[in-house]
Amino acid sequence: MGQATVVTGVGVTAPNGLGAKEYWAATRAGRSGIGPITRFTADGYPSRIAGEVPGFVAEEHLPSRLIAQTDRMTRLALLAADWALADAGITPEELPEFDAGVITASSSGGFEFGERELRNLWSKGGAHVSAYQSFAWFYAVNTGQISIRHGMRGPSGVVVSDQAGGLDALAQARRQIRKGSRVIVSGGVDASICSWGWVAQLAAGRLSTSDDPERAYLPFDAAAGGHVPGEGGAILVLEDAEAARSRGARLYGELAGYAATFDPAPHGGRPPGLRRAIELALDDARLAPEDIDVVFADAAAVPELDRAEAEALSAVFGPRGVPVTAPKTMTGRLHSGAAPLDVVAALLSIRDRMIPPTVNVSPDQAYGLDLVTGRPRSADVHTALVVARGQGGFNSAVVVRRAE
Repeated sequence: MGQATVVTGVGVTAPNGLGAKEYWAATRAGRSGIGPITRFTADGYPSRIAGEVPGFVAEEHLPSRLIAQTDRMTRLALLAADWALADAGITPEELPEFDAGVITASSSGGFEFGERELRNLWSKGGAHVSAYQSFAWFYAVNTGQISIRHGMRGPSGVVVSDQAGGLDALAQARRQIRKGSRVIVSGGVDASICSWGWVAQLAAGRLSTSDDPERAYLPFDAAAGGHVPGEGGAILVLEDAEAARSRGARLYGELAGYAATFDPAPHGGRPPGLRRAIELALDDARLAPEDIDVVFADAAAVPELDRAEAEALSAVFGPRGVPVTAPKTMTGRLHSGAAPLDVVAALLSIRDRMIPPTVNVSPDQAYGLDLVTGRPRSADVHTALVVARGQGGFNSAVVVRRAE
């Protein structure tokens, strides 16, 4: 096997589109999936809008035995994995069972399932708590359920590093492909829009309190006041490039470079680690900054975090040195699902030779970024950088490029 790892299938469950085709059509058109919360009554909370996946009826896609034992997060992940495998033209049952594995990321686990069972415990007693609670809440449950559903018993695992986790999972999958695995299903899907999950997210102090879906999530904008959470994400199929070509697979692109760093302790005088992660990812891909055609930003919408990201990008690429976009302004921040969804957007940007917009934002020129706003920008995108940061100091960067 060679060293190049490619993406051959994608599955998307996003607030502005259920399925990759619908998501990409909405993203190109600048259509947002952010709106008032409908999954629980949020009237008494300071933040009341989110990105919810529309039109998802689990019973239309999954058998009843799985409905009983899974959280919404896992149901979305199972559907995305089904779609990704079908998109790749892979039938797992036809592969030797140890040739395929699953590596996903998770940020919160199955909060909604857990909340329901805790309510049963408090109101009815322990006899009314589902036995499935023992795993339905767990960070690794998406990996486990996908692997069981498709008989994948190869290298598998889960990564927990908040928003950065989706890139870290893809990197782990790339390592396993390089070690000889035939297929790895990877990415991230989160869904914790329930009262318990909402309280946990509010505790971080980074959520927008605006009730206007068009003005709530404004990264790199002078009016930025926190982010809007969302649910969903993306699952991707990774393969060795030579093996994928030999079976006639369509190649979305190559996962060419990756790096991760940690921020230093506060007030220690050392700079944040994002710039170093970007530089190391470029080194891993054997590319120079001028080889990058677009950056998909983390886009925290917290002024000090936006400033730190802008400074890192300017330090590597120069002021306004590369187009920057944040299509997650149409979905909200999807925790572990956000960065894999950005990777899908980057691959589709390469395919369609265009950069999707950052909607609703009036960029503050003080940040020194060439932010793509308003409408898509035509561009011969060959190579893209995706960056992600997780609360607690996680930084990750992935380079994807056109498969030659």
